Amino acid sequence: MELLKTLAVALSLGTLAGINLYLTVFVTGLAVRMDWVALPSPLAGLEVLGHPLVIAVAGVLYLVEFLADKVPWIDTAWDAAHTIIRPVGAAALAVAAMGEAHPVFEVVAALLAGGMALSSHVAKAGTRLAANTSPEPFSNIGLSLAEDSLVLGGLALLAWSPFAALAASVVLFGTILFFLPRLVRGIRTTLWLAWKKLNAPPEHNKTADPLKTIPPKWEAQLRRMHPAKSPVEWAVPCVSRKGDLVKANIHGWLLSLGAEPSEVRFLGRTWRGGLAAAMDLRDAGIEHSEGFLGDRIEIVHRDGHPRQAFTFSAEWTRCASALGARLREDSALVSDPSRTVALSPRDAGALES
Repeated sequence: MELLKTLAVALSLGTLAGINLYLTVFVTGLAVRMDWVALPSPLAGLEVLGHPLVIAVAGVLYLVEFLADKVPWIDTAWDAAHTIIRPVGAAALAVAAMGEAHPVFEVVAALLAGGMALSSHVAKAGTRLAANTSPEPFSNIGLSLAEDSLVLGGLALLAWSPFAALAASVVLFGTILFFLPRLVRGIRTTLWLAWKKLNAPPEHNKTADPLKTIPPKWEAQLRRMHPAKSPVEWAVPCVSRKGDLVKANIHGWLLSLGAEPSEVRFLGRTWRGGLAAAMDLRDAGIEHSEGFLGDRIEIVHRDGHPRQAFTFSAEWTRCASALGARLREDSALVSDPSRTVALSPRDAGALES
């Protein structure tokens, strides 16, 4: 039972260290130093955290992290630098917690604690990266304070009952694993969009017109999934966002076939293979909006569902603006061919450009 209790402490500390290593070490060391908690003999290895030098270094580093965590994109750079530091720190805490246990158990505890720290770190970094797509700093401040509160609450729970803290850590670990694929896709897409924005050409040199062809491998996929020989009318590379037809963060092409003016298609690819989705433009709502990392177009069926959104990287923002106007015009024409389409000045300007 004592071994299980010690392991529970090790894994719980590892999970919290993945969120904020320095706060975990600082508060734990302070609790040991001030005799807020009494360490049983199996956890005597954690007494090293109560050394004044350990507390001072952890406190200074936590202060730096406290400030860095509040600034958009600085927090992401900080998280990137700690992708190795937090899991390694968690493993070291686990080894210290195991004390005089058999070396086999120390290695097992270090591996498990490092893995749980890595999972909580990825969840934190991914959440921060998503928040950074909005330039306002308030979400970063709120998330930072929430993370610190989570660490403090977890340490309090650990002091009260190591097994309850372990249960909470296991639930958190399982939840992160369940959402890990979409979390990784979100991180990859956000980093890709950020890279495209940093390397985008000046506004007047950005691509303004959709392409008339797609790369051969995409053309082959299109013909496999849609055997009609109708040529591509237009095509624009994009990334799917959360919607009813396609999962979020799938890279592909939004395109239209010449013989099917009433439909627009998305062609994407995942590790499972190719995918395609068709959206009816008849009486559909087309919404174009500008974003921090790229423009967004949302297509809403006349009944409200399905609805699907797509994001276009910075180099395609001029094209996305014109495409939104074009889709509104196409929707009006296929809904009622006899109708005269009246474009807003903004849409007319987008099409002319």
